Formats: sequence, structure tokens, C-alpha cells
Amino acid sequence: MSSFRDLIAYKKSFALSMEIFFLTKGFPKEETYSLIDQIRRSSRAVFACIAEAYKKRRYPNHFVSKLTDADMENGETQSWLDASLACSYITNEKFVELNQQAEEVSRLLTYMINNPDKFK
Repeated sequence: MSSFRDLIAYKKSFALSMEIFFLTKGFPKEETYSLIDQIRRSSRAVFACIAEAYKKRRYPNHFVSKLTDADMENGETQSWLDASLACSYITNEKFVELNQQAEEVSRLLTYMINNPDKFK
């Protein structure tokens, strides 16, 4: 593996973030500085933390720490998806789809956290 961009967790979290970005373009304008900014920021932080973790992979504790940050941001993204559904900005079907993607990212991150030696 030559780059963080080759990591499945990075690819999937980046794709989820981009889907959220385009989806939130249709949210009400009054949400621009609250829900939209928050869900975009947290979803982008997931793949950014994965990239940072990969660059620190020689130091398992730092690697794991950044990956747990990524998982935390992923959880925050899921909470903003909850709010998006509750406010009827997304359909239940879209919520289920995006939440499943976030759950998959979480599983991948958990694997990486539990197996840091496989990423040296």
C-alpha cells in the first residue's frame, strides 16, 4: 500500500462525505451555518483523520489515536444524519443508506484500530 488513498476506509469515508456534500445543497438556507456546516465538517474530518493516521502508522499509539478521532467524527456525522431525518430534510430511505455507509466505515476503522501492525 503506497498511499492513504488506497485504504478502503479512506475511499468509503470520502465517498460518504461527498454524497453528504451534494445532498446538503438541497437543505434549507437557514441551516447553512448550523446543520449543513456541522455535517459537512464532521464527514470531512473522517477521511482527513484517516489520512493523518496513515502518515503516523509507524507509531501505533498515534495511528490508533487518529483512527479513534476518525471514528468519533463518523459518529458525529451519524448524529447529524439523525437530525436531518428528524427535520424531514432527508427521506427514511436516504437515512438508512447513508447510515449503513457510516456503519461500514466504523467497522473498517475498528478493524484498523484493532490491527495497527497490518498497516505499517
